[in-house]
Formats: sequence, C-alpha cells, structure tokens
Amino acid sequence: MEEETQQQQYADLNYLSGFGNHFSSEALPGALPESQNNPLICPWGLYAEQISGTAFTAPRKLNQRSWLYRMKPSVTHEPFKPRLPFHGKLVSDFNNSNSGATPTQLRWRPVDFPLLPTDFVDGLYTVCGAGSSFLRHGYAIHMYAANKSMQNSAFCNADGDFLLVPQQGKLWITTECGRLQVSPGEVVVLPQGFRFVVNLPDGPSRGYVAEIFGTHFQLPDLGPIGSNGLAGPRDFLVPTAWFEERICSGFTIIQKFGGELFTAKQDFSPFNVVAWHGNYVPYKYDLAKFCPYNTVLIDHGDPSINTVLTAPTDKPGVALLDFVIFPPRWLVAEHTFRPPYYHRNCMSEFMGLIYGGYEAKADGFLPGGASLHSCMTPHGPDTKTFEATVALGNEVGPQKVTNTMAFMFESSLIPRVCHWALESCYLDDDYYQCWIGLRSHFKHEPAGDEVNLQNEPKANKT
Repeated sequence: MEEETQQQQYADLNYLSGFGNHFSSEALPGALPESQNNPLICPWGLYAEQISGTAFTAPRKLNQRSWLYRMKPSVTHEPFKPRLPFHGKLVSDFNNSNSGATPTQLRWRPVDFPLLPTDFVDGLYTVCGAGSSFLRHGYAIHMYAANKSMQNSAFCNADGDFLLVPQQGKLWITTECGRLQVSPGEVVVLPQGFRFVVNLPDGPSRGYVAEIFGTHFQLPDLGPIGSNGLAGPRDFLVPTAWFEERICSGFTIIQKFGGELFTAKQDFSPFNVVAWHGNYVPYKYDLAKFCPYNTVLIDHGDPSINTVLTAPTDKPGVALLDFVIFPPRWLVAEHTFRPPYYHRNCMSEFMGLIYGGYEAKADGFLPGGASLHSCMTPHGPDTKTFEATVALGNEVGPQKVTNTMAFMFESSLIPRVCHWALESCYLDDDYYQCWIGLRSHFKHEPAGDEVNLQNEPKANKT
C-alpha cells in the first residue's frame, strides 16, 4: 500500500517550467521572505542558506545561485571521513595512474546488473574523461548499474554537475529543491553541490552520466535556425519545494570530492528545505519533446544540429561537452548516403543507446552499451549498413527513423580511458571487424594516354 501511495505521489508531482529562469517555490505559504534574502528572523523560524554555482562576481547573465530556507543549516554535521570500503572506480583527475590513452575504436556491451545489493553510489563507475576537478576544467563520463534504493544517506557531488541519462528503470530523485521522477527517455541535471537521493521504483536500473567540471550546461545558440527549435526552454522542468521533518539517527552524507568519497553523519534529513528561490536548481527534460532539424534536399547534416545541451569553453563554438541526440525523424535527402557519414573528428565522441537500434550500426551496438571514438579516430557506418543503404539506390523515397534514441557526449578534450574499462569483460574486442568487410568499389577506365603510360616499359636501374 505504501509503495502504491509513493507511485501515485511521484506520478502527480508538479513542476516549474523553464530553462535558466529565476524560480520561487514554497511548500508552506509565507515561507519565502519578502523583499530580502537573509532577514534577521526568517518566516517559520527557518534558516537562510545560499548555494552558489558560480563565483560571486561572475557576469550576471552567467551567475547562478539559489537561496534555501531550511529547518537546520546543512553545516550541522560531524567531520567528513574517507568512506570505507574504498570505492576505487571513480575518477575526477585523469592521469597515467588511473587511465590510459588509446586511439582505437572502443565498444562495450551492456553491463549485467549486480548480484549483490548495490545502490546508485556503489553502482557508479567512471569510463573515461579528461582534465581535473581540482583545476575546474574537464569532464568525466560514468555509467551506473544498481538494484536497490539509497537508504538513510544522501549523495553530494562537489566536483561538478551530473547529467544523468537513465537507460533502464525509472529514478525517483529527491533533492533539496524537491522531488523528480525521471524515466528512460528523460534526462536530469543535478548541479554541483546539491544533496540528493536516488530511489529505484522499478528495481534494477542502469544508465549513463556525464559530469562537467568548472562550468554549467546551457542551451545551444540557434543561429540561422531562428528563435525556435531543438530543445524548447519551457520543456525543462524544475521541482517544487518539498520537505520532510524527521529525526534520522546516523543519516550519512556521502560527498564526492576530488573523485574520492567522504562521509559525514548527521541526525536529520537534508531534505528540510521548506522554500527556495533562485536560478541554480536541478532540472529534467523529456527527449521526446526535442524538435529535430534535418536536411531536406541533399547531403547529411552534422550531428551538432541535434544538440540538446552544451557546456562551452572560452573558445567560441568549441564545447567542453555537448549532449547530442539521434531521435526519431524523417530522412528525405535525395541522391544522398543517409546514415551518418564516415568521419575523423577533432572532437571525441562517446555514444550510448537508450532504446531501439542505431542507424549506423546494424549489429553489436545495443541499448545500455556504449562506444568511444576519440580525436581523429576514423569511424562511421558498418559494412552491413553501407551495403544495405547503397543497395536501395537513388530512387528511395522518404524514410522515417523510428523506435530509437541514441545519444552522444562530444568533447573537445581528448579522453583518457580508465584501466578497468579497457580491461572489462564487456569490451567488444571484435568491434573493428564491423568495418573490415568494406571493400573497394572503385571503377576506372583509363583514357588512351593513361593506357600508353601504363604499358610503357620501365627503365632499368643502373
């Protein structure tokens, strides 16, 4: 009965709408102070606490912060201690000791769910990344496989922002700003510093996580597309204030700091925020609401046309990390090889598949799996896809790509791959075979002069 009640509560959650807005939310009327952020005495006897996602002096258009009004401030906990047992598979400072460099195309099969009880924190592991959270520049790509909800604990990432992409199993996420339900096909961003809990109402769950250091995700500029399209700002959803007032003996805050885990004990729930306002908040987005653009006459557009979110660098147009999707859409280009083209890229591309198939790979790339094509490493459609596409000829009509949701984390930084990912039993050692069957279709009838040159005797070497 309690589970059914929870299911209904999460299904009926209310959200605020918008991207980058200044939001206000209160779970009790009058809990938000009027006309100021930090009065001597807050309504309902609450404490005022600010959480800053950018430096105080960051330009106003980039400045992110929120004020939380809570029963007890988050500082009321015991000292942090290293978490035991040691996790061992989380990295935020990439170097020779924890990761390796390889230009080889890599692909991983979906991981099995753990046999032992494993929550989100223990089921999270780093695959690759670049840079350092200590230097506030870089990213990490993780995956997770878990089979139980977090209990009497909350997670806090001091290193960067998490972008979670669930592939199997809904997530019930409780944050200091409120609660979210995130299903496969949706994504959620959990900003640096927020405490949260991940519960698994469907049982075993797995998915992907992109983490960025030193910056935050933005909507991409639309340029000549105009003022509409791609991910619409109003389709991003932010939780509304929700709190619990309960004594929690031995409640554990698990903090990720420099890629290591630390724990601190406290005797109350961290989800005691009765009201909040600001623009530094968790949010989710339903990928089915993305408005894709595509070529309507010839050639294949670059994948950047399907960017949902971007984390920029100081160089215009160059991303620390882009989140790009390949959703259902129509293909109508004439006299065109419609699957993604063969490519060598100065950017590095990590791909995942939420459901269905991927149009450039007939076999081997499965939901829950992943691939990595690093800087200037050749990649593209496999042999079966190429041959099947060419066999259709130039007269093929419009085609709709359906039942698919693939995505890409693309970065200007070259990733180092964690040792355990390179040694994983899920690594597909035969991945390269998917291209070996590509044969030469070159046909050339030499002209007369070329025939004479080819038949001319070669001079003897002296």
